[in-house]
This record gives sequence, structure tokens and C-alpha cells, in this order.
Amino acid sequence: MYDLDLLEHTDTVNELLARYGVKFGIYKNNEFKEQLFPFDAIPRKIEKKEFDYLEKGLKQRVAALNLFLKDIYSKKEIVKDGIVPKDFIFASSGYMAECEGVTPIKGIYSHISGIDLVQGRDKQWYVLEDNLRVPSGASYPMIARELCRRSSPATFETNKLEDNRNYPKLLRQAMDYVNVGGHTVILTPGRYNAAYFEHSYLSEKTGAHLVTGAELKVEDDKLYYVSYDGKLERVGALYRRISDEYLDPMNFNPQSVIGIPHIFDVFRKGNVALINAPGNGIGDDKGIYYFVPKMIRYYLNEEPVLNNAPTYLPFYEEDMKYVLEHFDNLVLKDVAEAGGYGVVFGNSMTKEEKEKFITLLKKEPRRFIAQEVIDFMDIDILEGNETLPRKADLRAFVLMAEEPVVWKSGLTRFSRNPDSFIVNSSQGGGFKDTWVLSQ
Repeated sequence: MYDLDLLEHTDTVNELLARYGVKFGIYKNNEFKEQLFPFDAIPRKIEKKEFDYLEKGLKQRVAALNLFLKDIYSKKEIVKDGIVPKDFIFASSGYMAECEGVTPIKGIYSHISGIDLVQGRDKQWYVLEDNLRVPSGASYPMIARELCRRSSPATFETNKLEDNRNYPKLLRQAMDYVNVGGHTVILTPGRYNAAYFEHSYLSEKTGAHLVTGAELKVEDDKLYYVSYDGKLERVGALYRRISDEYLDPMNFNPQSVIGIPHIFDVFRKGNVALINAPGNGIGDDKGIYYFVPKMIRYYLNEEPVLNNAPTYLPFYEEDMKYVLEHFDNLVLKDVAEAGGYGVVFGNSMTKEEKEKFITLLKKEPRRFIAQEVIDFMDIDILEGNETLPRKADLRAFVLMAEEPVVWKSGLTRFSRNPDSFIVNSSQGGGFKDTWVLSQ
């Protein structure tokens, strides 16, 4: 069933990943800790026909989300037509009033989208959330595949699968498509960022400069890279790997020391492309997620190809009633949290915890969504000499240039805890390569 030659190299691949610094950093209790991102050599395999279906649904979803972002920062037709309540826009922590009336180069908001999906035991795929700000994770399956090829070349001679080494080319095409003239750079907060390995790896693979805010300067409404000899060189596209609020201390958080003063002014005047655009966080909001199928119908006049997980908004009286009646069977999520944080299962709470949570839910209904617990299809992992079933999700990557393109690979994350549905790396999960079969 599994390629034994590849499995025999699991430890070797993990040792090489550690040597190359393939780590994931997390802040816990105000301390930065780095940990290895454990790799499991049993790949997730997706049949060509099945991936074709996913590809169609992912392109559709990202197209609708880009149209939503454009609309919400301009005419707000979707609000005027009563599809999305205005409370869900202006109360969102991801909404940025500063972005009102600002249209990015060529109207693209989310150049790189990370869409998280799970496959249920019914074999149906469900979208769990959309990541449109700074989705990370593409580098992990890329380098894992590279090391696996090196360790077990015979595996890739006998298995017919899509080559995932084209991600840097797709990313570079997306960046070049909106470049207004000048260098393309990747902005990192620095060595102690959780995804620093990815920043440096993508920089190397795409040929873009890896820079910190201290190496960039705004002058005469343009963005410049300060070279080693002090010369100013124009920047035409910046792939930012820092959060909106830290991007520009003059327009957003004044205490930011990792951003570039006035870069948002340059962006607003169309003199630099920012990838992804500021303000995309409204599309990440788990409350907005509920409305994505409605967006697809509204903007594209199409039925959604991919389903959301069954979701309820306590904001609505009818949904609140359902949530309270079925509390023990639901998972509750804080709409502004990420990385597996702010997720609680109703059946795991004590009586006192439930009472406390329900009080908060009634007080702040906009803050939470509730979802049916999807029974993920188990995927085998290798633990010692045993194969054991674990829950796993898939982060698919969609890159937008002239049209959306779905990378024929993806990051499969799995829970190392047999009793947990939380697969995030920040919660101790591991990862697999995702094989998209070519025939």
C-alpha cells in the first residue's frame, strides 16, 4: 500500500529538515519558542479527477472573495442588497477603514490565498476557513518533496504525480503581474517570526530580495530598497509577510518598529503593489466565512462547488436558539482567532465552563460562530513501526494573476494527538506531502 523505500527514509528526511532549519516558531506566554515541524513520509494522495473538482471550487471561491473585497471597500453593494449585514463588516477586527476607496493594482486583493479544507467520512470536501492575509505553509511540502526525491528517487519514477516544484514560478508570476516597475521584495519581520524559514526559502526560490523594514525607504511617493552601498533602488512589488497593523506606523499602529513609514500612502497612489493587499482580514473573519456561498451566488451567479462546514451565527436569533439547544454537539470558534486558538468543543466543557461561555456568547454573539463537528476521514501516519489513523486537513494554495491558478500540491497537516481534531502546527501538529496524481 505504501512505498516502503520512501518510508525507510523518514528519519533521514526529518534530520535533513532540521538541518535546513525547517522549523515553526510560536509565541507562548510571551516567549518565542522554535520547534521542528514533524514530517510524516506517508503522502496524502488525491486522484486527478478529485483534484479537478477541488480546483474548480477553489478558483470559484477565490474569485468571489476578491470581488467581495473590492466591493466592500468601495460601493458595498452586497450590504445594500441585504446579503451581508453591515454589522458583520464594520464590527470585524479585519475591516480597515483606512482601505476605503483604495483599489490595489489591477484590482487584485488576494494574490495568494490559503484555503483550508477537510474531507469527511462521507468523502465530501468541506471548506473550514479562508486565509487571505499572509497564509503560510507552501514551503513545507516543497522542501519535503525535494528531500524525498533525493532520498528515494525510485519512488518518483514509479508513481505518476504532479510536480510541485512550480510554486515559485507561480508566485513570481503573480508578483510580476502587478509589479509597477522595479524590484520585487519579500518583507519579513525578521529571524524571530514564526514563518521565517518560509520567507527565506521563497526568497531564494523566486529570486526576490528578502528585506526587513529597515532596508526600505519611502521618498517622493515611491518605495525604495536601500542597497549595501546606500543607493536607492525602486521597488515595484512587495510581498509582505507581516500583519496589516504593523505595516506602516504612520497609518496604522504607531508603535510598529518593523514596518515602513508611509508605505501605505505609496500603495494608495498606485506606486507599489502590496501582496496581499491591506484590509484582506475582513475576508478571513470566520463570521464572514458563513456568507461566502452567498457571495458566489451574488457575484458570479453560480452555485458553490465546494460546501462550507454547516455553520450557525449566534448573531441571528434563530441560530442562537439552535446553538443553545445543540451546544454539546458543536464546535465554537472565536471569529478573530487563528492557528487553532479560540476553538472549543461543547462536549469537552465542564458545567461551569459551559455556563460561563454561554453568558459570553449571549453578550457578544457577533464574536463567535458555531459549526457541526465534521468527522474527518482518518489518514494514516507512521509512528515507530506502526501506522496509526489521525485527523488531517489540507491547505490548498490559489495564486491570482490574470486568473486564479490552483497549485497542484498543498500542505496536509495532521494531529499527533489521537483524540484531537486540531491539526495546526502551533498546536503541535505535523505535516505530510500532498500528492496530486497526474493520471
